[in-house]
Amino acid sequence: MQKFIIGLLVSNQFGVLTRVSGMFSRRGFNIDSLTVGETENREYSRMTVTMTGDEYNRDQIIKQLRKLHDVKEVKQMDPERCVSRELILIKVRATSENRQDIMDAVNVFRNKIIDFSPQSVCMELTGESGKLDAFIELMKPYGIIEMCRTGMISMDRGVTSLQVPD
Repeated sequence: MQKFIIGLLVSNQFGVLTRVSGMFSRRGFNIDSLTVGETENREYSRMTVTMTGDEYNRDQIIKQLRKLHDVKEVKQMDPERCVSRELILIKVRATSENRQDIMDAVNVFRNKIIDFSPQSVCMELTGESGKLDAFIELMKPYGIIEMCRTGMISMDRGVTSLQVPD
């Protein structure tokens, strides 16, 4: 089993997300993460879907996605030729005894403190999944109060891009 990253350009209309995610569900495939956002052209949204499966699963998903009316472009992202990132917001318990240790970890991982209170510290961290996983493990002993994670976004390096075909 492999993890695949699939980039999509879709029409920026209501119901498109439901149709795309429903296609995965009908085919019995699980989505590991899904991110959606408007592109530089307001007519289109970009989706990044990560899934785990074999090559047959990947090929089937890509073929089925291409059949959907509102899907304008589908591309498997090559991890060697793209930049991929995630974002987490994580809030941990902080005391006068552990606050400096938490701040040292923030500096080592090059993340940002976005809220600071006598009882907690809330941080923002972007990076590859492994980096985020490592930071989460480091914060567990302090007591994670709350956490949210965006899921993967991915973009080709250089001038290559995901574009709507002419």
